[in-house]
Amino acid sequence: MRTANGRLILGLSAYYHDSAAALIRDGEIVAAAQEERFTRRKFDAAFPRQAIAYCLREAGARLEQVDEIVFYEKPFEKFDRILQNHLSHAPRGFGAFRRALPVWLKEKLFLKSTLAATLADMCSDPGPGTRAEMRQRLRFSWHHLSHAASAFYPSPFQDAAVLTLDGVGEWATASLHIGRGKELKLAREIHFPHSLGLLYSAFTAYCGFKVNSGEYKLMGLAPYGEPKYADVIRRELVRIADDGSFELNMKYFGYETGDRMTNSAFHKLFGGQTRDAEGPLLERHMDLAASIQAVTEEIMLKLTREVAASTGARHLCLAGGVALNCVANGKILRDGRFDGIWIQPASGDAGGALGAALALHYLKPESRRVPREQDSMHGAFLGPAYTDAQIEAELKQAGAIFHRLSETQLLARSADLLAAGKALAWFQGRMEFGPRSLGSRSILADARSSEMQTLLNLKIKFRESFRPFAPAVLREDVADWFELDSDSPYMLLVADVRSTHRQVGDAAGQGFARLKNRRTAIPAVTHVDGSARVQTVHRETNPLFHALISEFKARTGCPVIVNTSFNVRGEPIVNTPTDAWRCLMGTDLDALAIGGYLLLKEEQPIALLNPYHQQLEKD
Repeated sequence: MRTANGRLILGLSAYYHDSAAALIRDGEIVAAAQEERFTRRKFDAAFPRQAIAYCLREAGARLEQVDEIVFYEKPFEKFDRILQNHLSHAPRGFGAFRRALPVWLKEKLFLKSTLAATLADMCSDPGPGTRAEMRQRLRFSWHHLSHAASAFYPSPFQDAAVLTLDGVGEWATASLHIGRGKELKLAREIHFPHSLGLLYSAFTAYCGFKVNSGEYKLMGLAPYGEPKYADVIRRELVRIADDGSFELNMKYFGYETGDRMTNSAFHKLFGGQTRDAEGPLLERHMDLAASIQAVTEEIMLKLTREVAASTGARHLCLAGGVALNCVANGKILRDGRFDGIWIQPASGDAGGALGAALALHYLKPESRRVPREQDSMHGAFLGPAYTDAQIEAELKQAGAIFHRLSETQLLARSADLLAAGKALAWFQGRMEFGPRSLGSRSILADARSSEMQTLLNLKIKFRESFRPFAPAVLREDVADWFELDSDSPYMLLVADVRSTHRQVGDAAGQGFARLKNRRTAIPAVTHVDGSARVQTVHRETNPLFHALISEFKARTGCPVIVNTSFNVRGEPIVNTPTDAWRCLMGTDLDALAIGGYLLLKEEQPIALLNPYHQQLEKD
């Protein structure tokens, strides 16, 4: 059914982690968003009702006008893996299986019926046959095909090898696809329980961080330690072949038959129990983080070298949760086996919704694919935007005091605030899709400040002080400041700060004491090892953000600012103007630039400060 809206395909991910919806029209990405941004529940796994409604609004379409709806994985095959796994290990793990079974029987196993019923209820005028009609339009993709499609089809490459790495889909934990034109074909896979993602998550859990969300904390902790346990990991936990393929020794893991990532053998091997989430981070935890990071990088480098040698591919695409390991990504780039690397900015399950829709589109015989010079992700700015009238209405409702400014005035005032050492919240244009703020829903600051990292972490983000921040740098200046001269628009590559901007004493001290060292001219965005997770800002994809950094450069001579996500610990990135206002009033942010308005914290009514602070303490 082709309507005036073109051929519409809706992709969905739900029920496991970070639910999302994505809508494409004739292969063009129209909109994509995570459900968490609307519900305000971080990594919300519920059916993405509000994300779907947003995507339809953006397309000016009703659900009835969507031609096909595709789920990002196959629940029957996933259940088959779980069933076979538990049967092969029975009676061990029966308790975990018994706890999981009711959820599968009630929801996941009969997902097609569940999805059809829920979608039918969302139609504008549901009738007796609506549920059957929705069911008829439903399709199911393979989990790793969805990841691979999310990476290859939006990429700027006509041909590429596509490597996907995550925890587990149905059976696959890693896959290699070959993309040529519009074709995407599976070459080989690694299957559960052997998983690089789950290996990394095991150490995430052991070090006291939450699985599926704390892996980036472990990566941030790694440079504080030494890889003292790397040989133990290679000898006892994982066998790594020369081609990068790997096998885990399941003697040390609990996820195959239970609810825990690790077991008593793992704890004995590394000399202690799992760290409590609020317990102190010791030198041992830093060394564990450094060790698993080193092993992960080794596996990824061996895998990508084998891919380059065996396929002859000159381009590489990456997706899956492990592709968010930007330190490893930077090493793959510097390894020089490929002419170009492109990483899906929403590499986790949320991006699977987009990939499933794209895979289904390019299966059509009539579809054509013409890669774009940058990519077709529109900078990942695929979420909701708000007009100045909508922003003003919400600010008035909140009781905010604000100034209406021209674009020139807003840029000048914002740059002045940054140059004066203020923390500025920046809310402009369409919200980002994926885990990173890229200059649309961001907190910004002066990268030259020695105190800014601690200030932002403790007083604004309410999170661990060791966590690093990313630099946003003008694309035309990136090679002058970092050991990088390629695009990194999605903050997914780590590179060293150039020696011309380094200072003596980079490695002085141990552990968190190294935070006090001024390592470079931009200490707020330099990690303790002298590296940074770089975002290159392009005039074409984000002109307003590029103009702001240019204004800052004109005042300071520095084309680099801090860019971190506009949220506090435990909350998703802000979505609405009201979300932005609450975050301003509940933190030590100094100002908010939202649409054509500037709000200064010092001018806001004091009476409005307390409620959000109280709510944060409850949360």
